[in-house]
Amino acid sequence: MATEKSSKPTKTCPTCGTRVSEDATRCMVCGTEFATGDKPSQPHKAVKGSRMPELTLSLPVAIGVVALLVAIGALLVYFAMQRTATAVADATVTPTVTLTPTATLTPTPETPTITPTPLPSATPQTYIVKANDTCLGIALSFGVSVNSIVLNNPELSADCSNVYPDQRLLIPQPTPTNTPPATSTLSAAEATEAACEKYPYTVQNTDTLSSIALNFNVEMAAIREYNGMVNDIVRPGVVLQIPLCRRNATPGPSPTPTPPPPYSAPNLLLPVDGASFGIADEVVTLQWAAVGTLRGNEAYAVTIEDITEGLGRREVAYVTDSKHIVNASFRAADSVPHVYRWSVVAVRQTGTDDSGNPIWTPAGAASAGRVFTWISSGDAVSSPAPVPSPTP
Repeated sequence: MATEKSSKPTKTCPTCGTRVSEDATRCMVCGTEFATGDKPSQPHKAVKGSRMPELTLSLPVAIGVVALLVAIGALLVYFAMQRTATAVADATVTPTVTLTPTATLTPTPETPTITPTPLPSATPQTYIVKANDTCLGIALSFGVSVNSIVLNNPELSADCSNVYPDQRLLIPQPTPTNTPPATSTLSAAEATEAACEKYPYTVQNTDTLSSIALNFNVEMAAIREYNGMVNDIVRPGVVLQIPLCRRNATPGPSPTPTPPPPYSAPNLLLPVDGASFGIADEVVTLQWAAVGTLRGNEAYAVTIEDITEGLGRREVAYVTDSKHIVNASFRAADSVPHVYRWSVVAVRQTGTDDSGNPIWTPAGAASAGRVFTWISSGDAVSSPAPVPSPTP
């Protein structure tokens, strides 16, 4: 591409070499004044400086150079950013995950469930009575009691004396006899306490301990004792247990003695119904709950009867305590288990007979009967002297 030449004539500044128009009188760069006409120009001494190199570029070339520089700068910036990102990534500390050990639960062994083994069915077996057989001999041969044979054969009498040859009897399966756990014998005071009748009374707003005691004819100390009270203060709405067995006697002599009300049936405590005693048991202790405080002319009549023997062998003992000891003198002498039935009733002495023995009459209801089995030692035992039975 050819450079266009200016049509206007120019001249060169003798000081800085800048081209100016031909009619210019002063250089616009260095300030040198040009001579006009025939007068030569005076060089300017004041300004002398280094000249910058001149580079003359056409417009397309200049645009290309600028674009190249921009591209180079962009590349430099890109690579600088890449290196910075790599350095930051390398400098980033990757956290190490620390696993916290988890406690391993040791499984607790389960307690094995004990499945109860079903007991064999107690189906009785049939036995045909032979000549000269007795209930006692049959019971001993099968290892059962005479009473169990009687219970399984309703046609038999209580003493099992009506067996006959060729008779079919149902014999129960022998069952192991569990030794009853040792039971502490209650004292007379404890038995009386258990049998004491109590009345629940709700305290009213106007009540005091003295008024309650006076109303029920019971000592204040007895009410405090039965209710665990530490003082005489009672609060409305509280239920007090009034011990009626601690009522005071009616003061003052009575012209006609009023007989006390009939006593309730004694509650038998020991031994349990159906208990078994062996050869080593020299005595058997019978115990029951007291029905109340007995008077001077009152007692308990304890009746013991040997129902296995079937001969009416029995004894009646009169005691004022709430227990009676049956010693070995009443035990049978045939070395076989005998079944005894016993019961208790409160009695009152109403007089004496011609021999001076007391006459007893029932003073209340009789207890329910209980039975126990007692095996003899086999020694001959003399029968006790008969005891007079209560006269109804």
